[in-house]
Amino acid sequence: MGTDDLFKKRRKERRQRRHEYLTPKANSYLIVTEGKCTEPQYFKGIRKSIEETIGGRIDVVDAPVIQIEGEGASTGRLIEITDRLVKKAKILYQNVWIVLDKDDFLDFDQAIEEGERKGYHVAWSNQSFEYWLYLHFDYCDSALHRDTWNEKLNELFKEHDIGDGQYKKNYENIYDLINTYGSTDAAIRHAKRRMAGFNEKKCSPSAYDPGTTVYLLVEELLKMKGE
Repeated sequence: MGTDDLFKKRRKERRQRRHEYLTPKANSYLIVTEGKCTEPQYFKGIRKSIEETIGGRIDVVDAPVIQIEGEGASTGRLIEITDRLVKKAKILYQNVWIVLDKDDFLDFDQAIEEGERKGYHVAWSNQSFEYWLYLHFDYCDSALHRDTWNEKLNELFKEHDIGDGQYKKNYENIYDLINTYGSTDAAIRHAKRRMAGFNEKKCSPSAYDPGTTVYLLVEELLKMKGE
């Protein structure tokens, strides 16, 4: 082994030992999303809302750390990417969440199982994150293709003159836009109603269409606002 290789190996070992002895930072979240646009922008909107709410409060001992990574990767690759992000992080995150959609990925169930086996939390949507967004406006338990959820959102954006009057995946303020007419509280309520019928021992996430557990992550985050 050359000198350079030996140096790199030792540096990697030191970094790994240092990470192993870190204490999980309170109120810290690493959120890794499959999508590169809508999902990370939505959670950045929540983070901004949290920061604005608690920014002036003197009773906050541990300010939240919410790191959001939009990767644009397939479900299986997302687990590998999360592993790398966790290992190279300068802090030990108290909560690691993976946000993924079924879409047409065949390894959807396997990715959820692997993520949970590694100790990560998984917020999944079948078929897509757009179903979670739709629940901000109304309840629906019809199994629709992800393109149809996009169309239904487009109709709502046009009807209520939201944004540019049409649903687009690149809205940086998607969280605020969704909440101008719809509401996160409604989405949580509708998601709980839908997921009340889900039994993971009898049904796989890929077979439960539509479905979403994104509300679990959103509820946790909003607790930091006192909601």
